[in-house]
Formats: sequence, structure tokens, C-alpha cells
Amino acid sequence: MKPQYLTIETGAVPNDRAPVALPERPTRRLSDIVREQLRMEHYAYRTERTYLMWMKRFVYFHDRRDPREMGAAEVREFLGYLADQRNVAAATQNQALCALVYLYHRVLEIDLGDLGEVAWVKRPPRLPDVLTASEVYDVLGKLTGVQQVIGRLMYGTGMRLAEALRLRVKDIDFERNQILIRDSKGGKDRVAVLPMMLVEELRAQLVRAKALHEQDLKDGYGSVELPYALAKKYPRLPWSWHWQYVFPSVKVSQCPRTGVVRRHHLYPNIMQRAMREAARACGITKHVKTHTLRHSFATHLLEGGTDIRTIQDMLGHDDLNTTMIYTHVVKNGPYGVTSPLDRLTPPVTAPVDVPRDMSAQGDFATDAPEIEAPSVAAAEGVRLGPARAFSRRLARWWRGMVKTTVVAVTAVISAGRME
Repeated sequence: MKPQYLTIETGAVPNDRAPVALPERPTRRLSDIVREQLRMEHYAYRTERTYLMWMKRFVYFHDRRDPREMGAAEVREFLGYLADQRNVAAATQNQALCALVYLYHRVLEIDLGDLGEVAWVKRPPRLPDVLTASEVYDVLGKLTGVQQVIGRLMYGTGMRLAEALRLRVKDIDFERNQILIRDSKGGKDRVAVLPMMLVEELRAQLVRAKALHEQDLKDGYGSVELPYALAKKYPRLPWSWHWQYVFPSVKVSQCPRTGVVRRHHLYPNIMQRAMREAARACGITKHVKTHTLRHSFATHLLEGGTDIRTIQDMLGHDDLNTTMIYTHVVKNGPYGVTSPLDRLTPPVTAPVDVPRDMSAQGDFATDAPEIEAPSVAAAEGVRLGPARAFSRRLARWWRGMVKTTVVAVTAVISAGRME
């Protein structure tokens, strides 16, 4: 007996028998569709989690209405609620807008039209907090263990925290003294300088990581997450040593995407908490976080005379204006300029010795010039009043009379002695 096939259109048997009903396909949740679309476009896991969070908040704000039944008016209302009642920052509001625009344009294929001026908010420029060299030394000294190695690595290379934690064994090149930073922000790769002071510390960290990896292999684990489809192309590659993380986690965990139990890299919150506690122990009043080490790296290079184009390449910035922000936080103000107030010094006046008793000079008093001590008013160029000017003239006349009398009496005494 030949097999019977169902037509796609009606589900009927071609030989005119009774039609067979096809089973209904289960309805898919909108969150699953969004998650599949994000992964198909190779969005990061953190972006996927953030977008789903904003979409959920948008639906719950409108009493769990179907997003297909809403449009631009509901989006504007939600963004206005975030700005007015929740008082969120401009970056947070723009993040929520990007998530909703992705939902309607990429997933639901609905045109929102013009959202008005309330939609996109221009972020005001903010200057980063930068530590001095002594403050960096104190903070790194308070860190211990693997946290200290990560902190020294971030300050020595300008890495972000996620880039340092995702560092693989194969990315450290001890022969060329460089570190390859793979798949950083924006999916870009760049090269960082390996500080010579970290060579021995990184070698010791690799020894500890390899011992942990060998123990995982004995326990039935030892695999690591690989990018894209490398695990399917090379089935044994996830267990290889050179793909392991330099800073592995202390325990195994389940992957939120695949559900595989494996050892991931160190959790970021551990390093963030250690940095806050170290800054608090040092008594630093600045807002210190892990990204502050990256800001301090760029600022100290700029103060040391490194070209700003080189700093741009080392940080992985696309736009030079992003790197130019560090010129406003260098030592002695923007561009190293000293304030004119620091160069302002009060005028210095040389002291003048004035003899108070002219009669004590004896016979030589007649040859000494008349010297008057400069008053404060005269030194400052202040014009004297009529009464005060008359008193000064009277004082000068009286001193002249006393001087003449002294000269006459001295002459009479001298003539008497000669007789």
C-alpha cells in the first residue's frame, strides 16, 4: 500500500478521502520570538537581558496589554513616566527607547512614526573621576589575590572589566609582550601592551587556572563556552587548555542560554565590590569603581606626554572626541594650564630707615637730607584732605625752626670756645 501524503493547503488526502485535521501549532511567547531575533543578529547576552527587561516593564505599565494593540502614543507615555515620575537619567531613557524601537521595528514590523521630542534625549557630557598615581598605588595595594592581579591588569592596559574577565589563555603573548583583546565593545579586536611587572603574576595565575582545569576534567567538566559555532566545527575544542579563561570562577554554573553546566569566568560583582571596599579603606572620597582604573590609565598616559592618537587606539575608541574628554581632567587643569591666580604675587616694597631724632647727628645734621617716611595714603596714591595737608605743612615748618635754632646755638657755643 502506498503511503498517503497530506497537502499543505488543506490537509486533505489526494485520493478524495475524508480530510485529516492537522495538529495546531503551539503559540509562541513574544519574549521567545524577541530572544530568537536578538540571537540571530548576534546581540550580546547582556543586551538581550536588558531589552527583554524594558519590554516587560512596558507591557506591565500598560496593564499587560498586547504590544500589537499599542503604538507611538503608548511608547511616549511610558517614556514620559520614566522621565517625570521615575526621574531616570538620559542614558536610561535612551536605553528603554532603543529596546521598544527594536521590538516594534525588528520583531513586530510596526512603524511607530514620529515619537516627538520626548523620545531621544541628548546625554550631557560628564567628566570621569580619575585617581592620582599615589591613590592608584594605595587602592591596588588594598586588593588581594586574584582581585589584585585583575586590578593591576586593568590599570596597566586600559582594559574594561568585561574584557579582563573574558581573557583567554591563548590571548596572552609573552614573547611579544602584548595581549589580544577579542570581541570587545562593538565586536572589535585590539592589542594592548603587556606590562613587564605583570609577567610573573600572570604566569602564576595561569598555573592556578590550569590546575583547576585539570581537576574539572577529572570530575567530568572542563568545557568552556566558545564563540559562534566553533564547538560544532571542532567538537573537542571546548575542553582544550588554550581556550580556557585566565580568571576562572571558583565554582561551576549553568549557562543561561544553553543550560550546560561548566566553569565560567569570574563574576564581575566580585571585582566591583573589592574596588569599593579598597577605596573606602584608603579614605578616598571620589566615586571609585572598576572603570576608574581605565580612566586613570588614559589620563596618566596623557600627562606623561603620550600622543592622544595612540591613546585612542589603545582604548579602542572610534571617535577622537571620546578620548579628548581626558584632556579636561589632566593635572593642573585642562591641557596642563596653570591658573593665573596661582601666578599672582603681592608687590614687595623695600623698607626705608628714617632717623627719628635729627639732633643726635651732631654737626653733620646740616648735611643730611630731609627724609620723610612714606605714609600708607601716599604709597597707595590717596589724595589727602585740606586739614591733614595743613597739619603736615605746619609740622615741616616746626622741624625747620628747630633745626635752625640748633644750628645757631651750636655756632655760638663754638665761637665762645674759640675765644
